[in-house]
Amino acid sequence: METVNAVGRRKAAIARVIVKEGNGTITINKRPLEVYFPSSILQFIVKQPLATLDVIEKYDIKVNLDGGGYKGQAEALRLAIARALVKINADDKATLRAQGFMTRDPRAVERKKPGQPKARKRFQFSKR
Repeated sequence: METVNAVGRRKAAIARVIVKEGNGTITINKRPLEVYFPSSILQFIVKQPLATLDVIEKYDIKVNLDGGGYKGQAEALRLAIARALVKINADDKATLRAQGFMTRDPRAVERKKPGQPKARKRFQFSKR
């Protein structure tokens, strides 16, 4: 198997992954997964597609992560890994879609409007 590239996005985060056969190491921005995401919950989110297909020990994953916060980055990485796994074996797509890993979450921060303090909040109205 040759290397497979994929991209995942969530909010302002962008994850670019390179997946190749190996022993299950995940490297994010030249750091191990456990160092980059100390939280076990975020590590779990990242590994969900691999665990669903039971291939955690089968692939080495190199990641370039950029932008957003740590939760958005973890979810962007989950999408990128799921997309890469589908490129490797198209039969897995139905399984990953059923778990919700193939859907790009479109929710993002709404832009601030002029004449208002935030996107929807208004300045206090004063009658007099």
